[in-house]
Amino acid sequence: MNSPLSCKTLRLFSKSIACKCLVLVAIALFYRALMLSYSPRNALNSSSLILARYMTDSSSTGGIRTDKFLEVPQIVWGLNNQKIAFARACLTARMMNRTLLMPSLSASLFYKEVDKLRPIPFDKVFQFERFNSMCSGFVRLARFSDVRNRTQVFDLEKGSGRRWTVERDLKQLKQSAGNGSIDEFEVIRIIGKNPFLWHDHWPVKDYAKVFECMVVVDEIAREADIVVMKIREALELRTGIQSPILFVAVHMRIEIDWMIHCKKLEQRKKVSEICSSKREIMERVGNISGLKTPTVLYLAVADSLLEEKEEDSSVLTGWRDGLIPFEKKKLGVKEEIYGKYSYLIQSAIDYEVCLRADVFVGNSYSTFSSLIVLERTQKARRLGFMSSCEDGENEWRSYAYNLAGESKGVPRRWMTNMTHTNLQAISYGSNSVSCSSG
Repeated sequence: MNSPLSCKTLRLFSKSIACKCLVLVAIALFYRALMLSYSPRNALNSSSLILARYMTDSSSTGGIRTDKFLEVPQIVWGLNNQKIAFARACLTARMMNRTLLMPSLSASLFYKEVDKLRPIPFDKVFQFERFNSMCSGFVRLARFSDVRNRTQVFDLEKGSGRRWTVERDLKQLKQSAGNGSIDEFEVIRIIGKNPFLWHDHWPVKDYAKVFECMVVVDEIAREADIVVMKIREALELRTGIQSPILFVAVHMRIEIDWMIHCKKLEQRKKVSEICSSKREIMERVGNISGLKTPTVLYLAVADSLLEEKEEDSSVLTGWRDGLIPFEKKKLGVKEEIYGKYSYLIQSAIDYEVCLRADVFVGNSYSTFSSLIVLERTQKARRLGFMSSCEDGENEWRSYAYNLAGESKGVPRRWMTNMTHTNLQAISYGSNSVSCSSG
């Protein structure tokens, strides 16, 4: 009869043999599966899948892939429409988990004549590295030199026309993002109409995040600093006041082409709050509460309004006593600063000047005005101001002169509603604006 120790040893030995057999069987099955996966039919798909997983994990910045790119057409129209188009392209790339290849902007307004578009690189207007630093993990830009193989391009045509709905557009993007055969391409190149005309699928806060990362290059910032300094100095030279000088920026849309456009828009939308005459703007700006006099006004106007010869038609006459108006020609910066640059850079300088004003007054149907108010709303919110409905110390106050305020003759207080699910109100204007940011 065996001892208890011998029986125990035998059982352990038999278990060891069984475990070894199971391990050997598992290894054999693994190698068999591996060999099958590398059959001619499956070799490409398997290797691509392994590579894609590796590249997704190892070639990304904060979750945005750096080895896959999205390319969009040259961006056109005015500065702020171009900013919206750029943000829309960034958010499209984000949806597809790709890095956006740095697009060209357009220095001119000849958007219908391709040979006159005068492309200008994004990094000649906005800081490239600063953009990626501030938007890290949200969206990302790359240069075309970062692409390894320019032959690996898939052309994705965006739909257009009345039959191309928001739903169809979103479905196409989702299908493209989830299509493995398309996703294998290093570059997806979107072709079709300008991206400003693409459908909008993203909330205001996502656009606001992209806009926040778009910091103008130092040269533009310096020129804006000079203009602001001259605005503040202008009142001091005129009145002798040496205390801190505040100024109000007014974006006046009264040029002929705008008035034609806004009249048609009023007829189409069946509203009467889009156009504002020079007299109405002057009255409402003059009635803003809390303006200490004398106050300097900076009038951001089209150059065509600076060439008027008749004194009565000048934008500088007719203002309330104590409001001292200046525009770039009277400040002496029209040729000295603005004249050195293309239309796009001139607009960028004016945007920065209006953004830095102590009070801003614009038109709610103007993209220029709307984006300035959006950015000023962001700045106010960071200081804890979620509303401007009451008189207070909100240093980022904004108003819409085309909309009546709480009392007769007063412009409506204006903050961007950050809870909107799309950019419709900003892209195309709205008469439904309030003093709350949501």
